[in-house]
Amino acid sequence: MSLIVVGSVAFDAIETPFGKTDKIVGGAASYISLAASNFTGSTKLVAVVGEDFPQAFIQHLQHKGVNTEGLQIKQGEKSFFWSGKYHNDMNSRDTLATELNVLADFDPIIPESYQDCEYLMLGNLTPKVQQTVIERLRKRPKLIVMDTMNFWMEIALDDLKQTIKMVDVLTINDEEARQLSGEYSLVKAAIKIQAMGPKYLIIKKGENGALLFHGKEVFFAPALPLEEVFDPTGAGDTFAGGFIGYLAKTGDISFENMKNAIIYGSAMASFCVEKFGTERLVNLTEEEMNTRINAFRQLVKFNLASV
Repeated sequence: MSLIVVGSVAFDAIETPFGKTDKIVGGAASYISLAASNFTGSTKLVAVVGEDFPQAFIQHLQHKGVNTEGLQIKQGEKSFFWSGKYHNDMNSRDTLATELNVLADFDPIIPESYQDCEYLMLGNLTPKVQQTVIERLRKRPKLIVMDTMNFWMEIALDDLKQTIKMVDVLTINDEEARQLSGEYSLVKAAIKIQAMGPKYLIIKKGENGALLFHGKEVFFAPALPLEEVFDPTGAGDTFAGGFIGYLAKTGDISFENMKNAIIYGSAMASFCVEKFGTERLVNLTEEEMNTRINAFRQLVKFNLASV
């Protein structure tokens, strides 16, 4: 099934308690595309980079089956750049630098060959750009998944709410769910957010797993306990890529199958954090994926004894 991924393809510079990097490839769409490509051979990228972006990474995306026809390369301009430093708990971080560069006036172009897409993943971008992508598709996809963050809640709330009305699944973290809804209880927050438009809500809780809400139905998926976490930067995007990639592969968007998709998304995210940037995803093998999925099965498998 055809999947369009929209988001940033960029540079990051990251510092964690385990080390630091110079400029490395990052960006929401990079992580989402790499994760999704493990499930569907028809992932189509919409993004923009500057002439400073490495051709080798673009070629690697193509090698993984990602269609880069919708990737704009702006000559004479620089790619988006973000730098951050994580605290010891790895759950909080400080932004050291943000340089929008080519993202400042990103106008997403949807190639003709993308118009048949059945699944759309809107990575974290300005709500206006996300909305523009939806409007430029002649046929509404079977499923639209949207990721966003607290920054847009603070500076573009009206635009954000308008875009949220247009999607089927919204993915945000627990702090963002509380901010968007004004409710501390995540159950109450989910009710309010679903009333804004999306039929499904995923609340990511980092190392504490993820919650899936649909009406009064709730599903919880744990995160796999890991010995070491080197870099959590792209974990949420990798989760989203695994989630929608699995749905696109199976063609089943029922609540029951979304439970499976969340487990696969969590498995992909567990790989991402084991190395800096996209390094772990770039070299991921099918055998490693299968082993990790089996580890998740064992994590949640139990026989409930009667009393």
